[in-house]
Amino acid sequence: MRGPPGPSSSSSSSSKMASSTRRSWRLQDFPAHASNVNCLSLGHKSGRVLVTGGDDKKVNLWAVGKQNCIMSLSGHTTPIECVRFGQTEDLVCAGSQTGALKIWDLEHAKLARTLTGHKLGIRCMDFHPYGEYLASGSLDTAIKLWDIRKKGCIFTYKGHDRTVNSLKFSPDGQWIASAGEEGMVKLWDLRAGRQLREFSEHKGSATCVEFHPHEFLLASGSADRIVHFWDLESFQLVSSTEQANASPVRCIFFSQDGECLFAGCQDVLKVYGWEPAQTFDAVPVGWGKIQDIAVAQNQLIGAGFHASNIVVFVCDLKKISPLGNETSNSPFSYGNSLRKSFSKERPASLKKHTMDVKTIEEDKSGTDPEDDVTFEIPNVTEYRDVFQPTRSHLNTKDQVKRLMMH
Repeated sequence: MRGPPGPSSSSSSSSKMASSTRRSWRLQDFPAHASNVNCLSLGHKSGRVLVTGGDDKKVNLWAVGKQNCIMSLSGHTTPIECVRFGQTEDLVCAGSQTGALKIWDLEHAKLARTLTGHKLGIRCMDFHPYGEYLASGSLDTAIKLWDIRKKGCIFTYKGHDRTVNSLKFSPDGQWIASAGEEGMVKLWDLRAGRQLREFSEHKGSATCVEFHPHEFLLASGSADRIVHFWDLESFQLVSSTEQANASPVRCIFFSQDGECLFAGCQDVLKVYGWEPAQTFDAVPVGWGKIQDIAVAQNQLIGAGFHASNIVVFVCDLKKISPLGNETSNSPFSYGNSLRKSFSKERPASLKKHTMDVKTIEEDKSGTDPEDDVTFEIPNVTEYRDVFQPTRSHLNTKDQVKRLMMH
């Protein structure tokens, strides 16, 4: 997936680093917005699509490895502060500086919902595994659970003292984990509509949370340079990473099968294990203040931004422990854990419990002032290739892979 070489703006030092280690390289660095980029997110299902938001109030969509915008969404009236793809990458949500959320249907090129209720800017969001719900966290310290279909807020969770920096749904859709600027990591029970547990071990702001894809395990990263791993049956600390020679943890992501955790830090990718706590690898990557990481087959994609540019890096997982070929014969205790696993079957009780918790807070304003939206599609062929996969019965990953080979 090396794709086309990056533009001439790529630094020579990065090129030298890539050629010397050959474990990571800069894929691209190019202008993405007319003014500063404020946020970005990778599609975590395919690892091949990227969405960005900027001070120009636009939401732009990209195929990783290509530097022409596939789709530009306008309609927000204040700068975009947070963006995220839906589980299947056919929806994208953008949150603005004033707290408005917009959900866009990419396949049909239309605005699906505008959600209002937060009092300040949006910092984080996540789509529920079953797709009908969205959770958002804000500078107003609140977490809101939304019913996408009914354009309403089901419940507001209050417990953080400062900005909610990150939140994620559990794989079974029963819980939300959240990370706060005050340093607290909290676990919320959607069925009961209340806080289930809180973890106060971080000594700096909690920056990111991530559930293990299978096991009852939660990872949390912090500005204190440490990742904690929590057992979600006993709610006890399993282990913690070493702080030495690290930098603040900006984003985390479990490998596809859950063998290890990737942590994006300033100019380095850390690869961690937790039973026992260990650092499998540390890969120097010149990606600066990394914003998001995802896995696409044997590659880890990292994306960040500076001023109006976005920058994308690639790490070759075949050359990184413990997933590389040289370690393929090493014994692995992961996957043999006695820890409970998340059920991926949709429980009939979820809808009943969550919908009965609170009366939906409908927007009473009638017409939404931000519903005057426009979709700019510079290249219809590329747009269809990536975001209308049903046309040719290929998934997003295959579509983008084909597009990048052209």
